[in-house]
Amino acid sequence: MKKKLSPRMIFLVGPKHSGKTSTGRVLAPYLSGEFADLDVLIEERTGTSPRELYKKGIQVFRDAEFRTLESLLAASGTEEGASVRVIAAGGGIIDNLPAMERLAQADRSLLIYLELSPETAWERIRFTAEQTGELPPFLDTENPRETHRVLHERRALVYRKAADRIISVEGKTPEMIAREIKNLL
Repeated sequence: MKKKLSPRMIFLVGPKHSGKTSTGRVLAPYLSGEFADLDVLIEERTGTSPRELYKKGIQVFRDAEFRTLESLLAASGTEEGASVRVIAAGGGIIDNLPAMERLAQADRSLLIYLELSPETAWERIRFTAEQTGELPPFLDTENPRETHRVLHERRALVYRKAADRIISVEGKTPEMIAREIKNLL
């Protein structure tokens, strides 16, 4: 379903390292709006990082993600004249059915899928893991690369169906992506 492009909230979704946060930080000022990162809001709300919540159990993390999203949506009224909010969602929000149902019901919201190839996403994840010394917990498997590929491809199909708009971010800077989104509006 394609929505009319006068959103109050723009949700950037897509795989880990697709540029949701970087793009959101650039896009919000382009729209004279505000930016929020759902992972940062989860940590502020719970006092625990999403990574640590995930390690406590996927459902612990998904519950915190949903409650934080609910709080964000409740605080983002639809009154006229209020600024647009650009929100970067976590890469796995697509697997949180209650959160995705809530996003689909959100008034005057736009879901933009930042599409990235599994190969590029994997290289970015691998690079970050080399810097930090650990892969994300969801890739703590016997074959993390294969786990990532399967997960990425499955989620891509669902994101494509759920998205109001799809933007290929392959080879683009956050500035290029933000300008492309701004031109859509």
